[in-house]
Amino acid sequence: MHQPVIFGTHDVKTLAQLEDVASRAERVALMADGHLGYVMPIGGVAAYRDQVSVVGVGFDIACGNAAIRTNRRLPEYTRADLEHLADEIQRTISFGMGRTNRADDAPTDHPLFEHPAWDALPGKHEREGLRAKARNQVGTVGGGNHYVDVFADERGDIWVGVHFGSRGFGHTVASGFLALSQGKKWGERAPETEVLLPLTRPLGHDYWHLMTLAGEYAYAGREWVARKVVEILGGEELELVHNHHNFAWKERHHGTDYVVVRKGATPAFPGQKGFVGGSMGDDAVIVEGARHDSERQRASLYSTVHGAGRVMSRTAARGKVNRKTGALISPGRVTWHMLREWVGGKGVILRGGGLDESPHAYRRLPDVLAAQGDTVTVLHTLTPLIVVMAGEKEFDPYKD
Repeated sequence: MHQPVIFGTHDVKTLAQLEDVASRAERVALMADGHLGYVMPIGGVAAYRDQVSVVGVGFDIACGNAAIRTNRRLPEYTRADLEHLADEIQRTISFGMGRTNRADDAPTDHPLFEHPAWDALPGKHEREGLRAKARNQVGTVGGGNHYVDVFADERGDIWVGVHFGSRGFGHTVASGFLALSQGKKWGERAPETEVLLPLTRPLGHDYWHLMTLAGEYAYAGREWVARKVVEILGGEELELVHNHHNFAWKERHHGTDYVVVRKGATPAFPGQKGFVGGSMGDDAVIVEGARHDSERQRASLYSTVHGAGRVMSRTAARGKVNRKTGALISPGRVTWHMLREWVGGKGVILRGGGLDESPHAYRRLPDVLAAQGDTVTVLHTLTPLIVVMAGEKEFDPYKD
């Protein structure tokens, strides 16, 4: 095991999680937006030899970000235009728990639905049931910190950005293999413990192929949503930047072949572009892996932040809420006045959202980028104009 590489400063519990992961991995790193997760910290990167961690990849397999630069420019829109567009995005795109896609042109006939990897599921009933759920949910955004944003960059060019993953499909695959790896049946609840699956064994082989399929599914969904919003804006696509940040890849580092798990970390090889969001009231960025290929980049396994990183839990931010009724049991540290004052002060048009996603619950993105040093280069700074998310009481079981 090599010495962990840590960017930024972190609390004791997060560092303890990283140390635990490091006891089983060949190499580990922690990005500056890191915080406590399930078994593996969010912002963590771990390299293994011929095996993959189910909880490392996580329940929201292939959660990631996509951004499209359009041919439209900020001066072409009035404030009233942007308000109308925000309403249209909220009406057209499906947000919230377990939703089905309302649009007639969702990619339900994508070739991924006939991929042989579906055969890795344990039985015909499970296979066809999950395929039907996946078709219904493709191109739905979900809840939690998942969003559709419209931005303007430093030149006034309009961008569309989205953040979500493989929805109920990925969640079911992760839960199922977590159960199977602990000797339980598919569909049984299993504790969130670390299980490393060798890729040469049937269970690891099947998980890898279904994880990869979930990645294709997430890519198809994000690109459909982003392009749908570009259509709503009346624009055309000029550039697409697209990355997973909850996934595993086969990569070669330091002359050795590894399976690299990134849990809330963006791949950032030299020259590779990434879209990194801030919070609902802060700028986002388009970055690329620094082209000088430094030792620090190599030590990070060519990874960078995936967002600003939380500084308080959802419960700490919004308070304790009754999951069934939505009633507030005890207040949190963030109020609606605080959220509206911040977002309104930035001039952001917000649809949906909740106290647990307030900018107060997050670090500032410039700070975490500074902590990553010269491992990445900022190409564009994106100022939010419109933020659309699920509403406060729309629980989503599939969020990352």
